[in-house]
Amino acid sequence: MTQTTASPPQVPPADLLAGEKALHFPLGTTLPELGQALEVAEGVWWIRMALPFALDHINLWLLADAEETPTGLRHGWTVVDCGVTNPGTQEAWRQVMAGPMKGLPILRVVVTHMHPDHMGLAHWLCAEFNAPLWMSATEYQAALLASTGASNFGGLSTQRFFADHGWNDPADQQQIKDRVSYYAKMVPAVPEAYHRLMHGRELQIGGRTWRCISGWGHSPEHMALHCAAANVLISGDMVLPKISTNVSVYAQEPEANALSLFMQSLHHFDPLPADTLVLPSHGRPFVGLHTRTAQLLKHHEDRLDEVLEACSVQAGSAHDMLKVIFKRPLDFHQTTFAIGESVAHLHALWFDGKMSRVKDAQGVWRFKTLR
Repeated sequence: MTQTTASPPQVPPADLLAGEKALHFPLGTTLPELGQALEVAEGVWWIRMALPFALDHINLWLLADAEETPTGLRHGWTVVDCGVTNPGTQEAWRQVMAGPMKGLPILRVVVTHMHPDHMGLAHWLCAEFNAPLWMSATEYQAALLASTGASNFGGLSTQRFFADHGWNDPADQQQIKDRVSYYAKMVPAVPEAYHRLMHGRELQIGGRTWRCISGWGHSPEHMALHCAAANVLISGDMVLPKISTNVSVYAQEPEANALSLFMQSLHHFDPLPADTLVLPSHGRPFVGLHTRTAQLLKHHEDRLDEVLEACSVQAGSAHDMLKVIFKRPLDFHQTTFAIGESVAHLHALWFDGKMSRVKDAQGVWRFKTLR
């Protein structure tokens, strides 16, 4: 299953905006300047790169590290996530290498998941420093497949999938069909080899243990990293402080139950301490992990209730449900993400036995609430 996303619709719903006020942001509104870094915990540095999307930045992380060599201890860095491939991001990395990294090498590149803002420059960073890539097997294979052209951003299969769910505007359909190299432009290559991350695996980085925590629904096998000694969680896209991460069903797995998987995955963070410092991929570092996961679960539960109510009146398609789930106008780019999320909400209810699903005379899947 190749899932690719760069930016979900970026006007947070009112419930999520209100929920942000319940979180604590230790650094306030302070952000690292482009090409610079802020130390957020001992040996953990925050860098921030620009993105060419509505979601205009990604947070990347430098972890102080060292490795044994025949001539002694070699100091350097483990990098978590990479930014997209473009000249601006590469130049920002060069500034980081000359500045905050103090000229020390990258010893290892960890990628939380295969989406282009996280995976894009992995090939370049690995090649520059002869550093190994670490990520989950499913994410690596998905990135490899998508970088060769088979992705969920567009093409004939995606066009047909969207049509099956009610998005039938001819101009939009043609644009979707033509959108075949979106991922490959931002991830032009994938390293030829990798080290496999799995749920529960422990990495030794800078003399401290970081444990992998898997997540599903946003991407196939996302890996967050938790360090108990530092009381820090690198949450990737699984837990964000302001927006709800995109959770979609895609053409390559057309009957996926992505939302249920995502909601189950949020409980993987339940055992972590309440005062864990959360380092998200977008937004500011915060404290309030369990508050935030509860908010995200409530947000999706509320949307599910709204969809259930809407489809009790009349059978609806995923395209019909866009106005129910998203309380604002969506442009074309936003709709390519939003419709997959709409399918995810309908599928969660369908798999739970709360809805029926039939294809109408036009070949569109329509869902009806069972009473």
